[in-house]
Amino acid sequence: MSMRISPLTLDGFELLPRHSRRCVFWEMDPAAVRSSRDFSDPEFEKEAWLSMVMLEWGSCGQVATLDGTPAGCALYSPPGVVPRAKLFPTSPVSPDAVLLTTMRLEPAAELDGVGPSLIQAVVGDLVRRGVRALEAFGIRDVQDDPVAGRRGQECTPADCMIDAEFLADMGFEVVAAHHRYPRMRLELDRDHGWKADVESALERLLAVASVTMTDIEQKSTVGVL
Repeated sequence: MSMRISPLTLDGFELLPRHSRRCVFWEMDPAAVRSSRDFSDPEFEKEAWLSMVMLEWGSCGQVATLDGTPAGCALYSPPGVVPRAKLFPTSPVSPDAVLLTTMRLEPAAELDGVGPSLIQAVVGDLVRRGVRALEAFGIRDVQDDPVAGRRGQECTPADCMIDAEFLADMGFEVVAAHHRYPRMRLELDRDHGWKADVESALERLLAVASVTMTDIEQKSTVGVL
């Protein structure tokens, strides 16, 4: 497959994964989401928020496609425009940091190294813009959330937050510890080996993908015999 990663643009909303187009977990205050559920269109709200940030701050996302099909995205912005960023036990985000809010991959992209490549693109963009650090609220024990992924319900932290283990693999370090929602930080103003961390994670993902494809091929051969 041919992977392409490019900055999110004002006319690139349709390239976001479907969930990311409708999810306003980060972009709206939870009370506002509940009170407006009957008359508000979350896709409209998400597009309006992205447009506002891009017009005032510049591109706030990196979008991945595989053979031209939406495969994943990473969204980031100044924490002051993210209502949810104030509500965690490990808030607030450091004043010198940009907040990474979303890392969303379509199922077909999870084993193709798209996640690490998106982080590389985010870091490259922020380094060029002179940003000192990237922070994120990680989440632990995602599999223990009993309502994660239920259709027809409000987005949950497990649906919309980034796994803390993935962030650690990408070189993020915990700066505010918490059993569930650690705040994690990636320094961008010094050479701390983030590129090596990302490349190592990419190699592990590709190795898993190779083993998976081998298993599938072996099962198919057995089926033919």
